[in-house]
Amino acid sequence: MNGICTLGNDYVYDQLVALLNSIDAILGSDIPVCIYPFDEQMERVKAEIYQRPNVFIYDNQESINRWDKFMLEASSASMNRENYRIYGGHRRFCAFDGPFDKFIYLDADTLVMNSLDFVFDKLDKYDCITYDFQFRHPEKVYNTKSPKLLKVFDKIRLHNEIFCSGFFASKQGLFNQEKLEKLLTYLRNGEKEILYPKGDQPVVNYMFMRSEKTICNLSHHLPTSEITGCCVTSAHFEEREKILYDKGNRLTYLHYIGIDPKTTQAVCSGENIEFPYRNLFLHYRYLREPENRPLFTTPGRYHLPPTPNLWTRALRRLKLVNQG
Repeated sequence: MNGICTLGNDYVYDQLVALLNSIDAILGSDIPVCIYPFDEQMERVKAEIYQRPNVFIYDNQESINRWDKFMLEASSASMNRENYRIYGGHRRFCAFDGPFDKFIYLDADTLVMNSLDFVFDKLDKYDCITYDFQFRHPEKVYNTKSPKLLKVFDKIRLHNEIFCSGFFASKQGLFNQEKLEKLLTYLRNGEKEILYPKGDQPVVNYMFMRSEKTICNLSHHLPTSEITGCCVTSAHFEEREKILYDKGNRLTYLHYIGIDPKTTQAVCSGENIEFPYRNLFLHYRYLREPENRPLFTTPGRYHLPPTPNLWTRALRRLKLVNQG
């Protein structure tokens, strides 16, 4: 059985609802969706999915504990709830235990924009399918200053195989306990040094690459004329009937990377905070309850994420900040 996976809790509720509604609108309401819990704050999520028979919360505590234990050793800084906001992000790894034979994982802050059948189909040939441009910033996955890095992975592999953990497709059963122990042995013997020190993204990249799993990043494999972007930092996407296009090609998904849950919470509470493709987000967030969509009556202000230079350029292209 094929299915969609994501992470959620009440903190990312608004983003999660928008994602679920985009799945309904684009993929249909029959495709099963599994939500892996960041933590125990799941009351609003549970109430929401009560009316969505295709959506369920992962409750295999043995599997959750297994990955918690693995992550505690693989990236201990990421397991500090006080210092790391997305504690629990590694629980997306539970997808390797089930419940789907083939799965596509999407972060809660994404919207599905197109059919994903072609992604599932490519899993017949590869262990992992991705579609992003994280390889342009390897320093967010690996410690590029470590002399050990190129002894473990050569430059070609770093360019071809690095991916963003916000969207990837894979298969059940790739990482049993024996394989995890082997990976931990490598890390204990000094390879932890090559990882970016925080987050699940470096760990899942390392898992696939160190285990010699086959990775297909569609941004490398598709014809140049068909490749699209996927992030809200790209200001040139064209919207048609609530779908985004990149130079005439329909996006596969849109990732609201850098738009933190506090911002979407505030917007959904009526605060007039602008961010790229906000109206599209609000369309999907309130697809089932358009009467509750906020009406903004105060002057707008602009969301500026942690990387202001990149985002300011993006917002200027969207004419959302002063050009001066």
